[in-house]
Amino acid sequence: MHDYGTYRTLFPSTRNRLATKVRSLIRALVAGRKIINIFLIGMLCGVMVTAAVTYAFALPSNSDYWRMEIWKRGGAAWTYDKNGHIGWKWMVDPILDTPIQKRPIAPPSKIKVSAEQL
Repeated sequence: MHDYGTYRTLFPSTRNRLATKVRSLIRALVAGRKIINIFLIGMLCGVMVTAAVTYAFALPSNSDYWRMEIWKRGGAAWTYDKNGHIGWKWMVDPILDTPIQKRPIAPPSKIKVSAEQL
C-alpha cells in the first residue's frame, strides 16, 4: 500500500497549486479592500470635518447678524446702488494681530576686514 498523503505533500498536484494561488489572490484582494476601506473612511472623515468647520466659521461670517454687529460698531456700512441692490463695504482696515515692525538697520562697522585665502 502506498501512502499518498506523504506523496501529495512532497509533490503537490496542479490542482493544489491552483487552489493555493487562488487563496493567496483572495487574501490579497481582501487586504486591498481593507486598505481601500480605510482610505475611504479617512476621506469621509475629512469631508465631515471640513463641512463642520465651514458651518461653524464661514457661514456665520456671511450672515447679516454679524454684519449688523460690525455696522453698529462703525466698522462697515450698508450700500445701495441705483437698482436697489444691497451691498457691503468695510469702512476701516482690519487691525493686524501683530504690528508691522521695521527692520533694524545696523550702522556700518569702522573696521575693514579683508578676506584672505590661506
